Amino acid sequence: MKTTDLFITATDARNNFFNLLAKVKKSPYPISITVKGIPEVVVMNKDDYDGWIATLETLSDKDLMESIKESDKNFKEGKYQTLDEVEKELRKIYDRRQEYFDETKDTAEEYMEEGVELAKEYLQD
Repeated sequence: MKTTDLFITATDARNNFFNLLAKVKKSPYPISITVKGIPEVVVMNKDDYDGWIATLETLSDKDLMESIKESDKNFKEGKYQTLDEVEKELRKIYDRRQEYFDETKDTAEEYMEEGVELAKEYLQD
């Protein structure tokens, strides 16, 4: 794309509005609308706009930026886990929880049955 394609006069933008929209939608570059030769407005496609907004929000969040810097430092120092390592840890946690629930299932069912019997007795009185 030529640099001259990145600028359009306000008059041309108005007269060719739908063509401008199609051009902007396809373009990876924003297009400036000029008034008397001076860029006054920039038009960009929605995906690029959303990306810019997300970037601005990220850069504006001090806590998030600090966390990113710390993560980058840890990565450079080799202080990280691979996806396989994380998955193994999560699997261990899941398996331990499953064992706990399996062990306590009978007890919970007994308590439930006992509770139902007590409720029946209470309602009969």
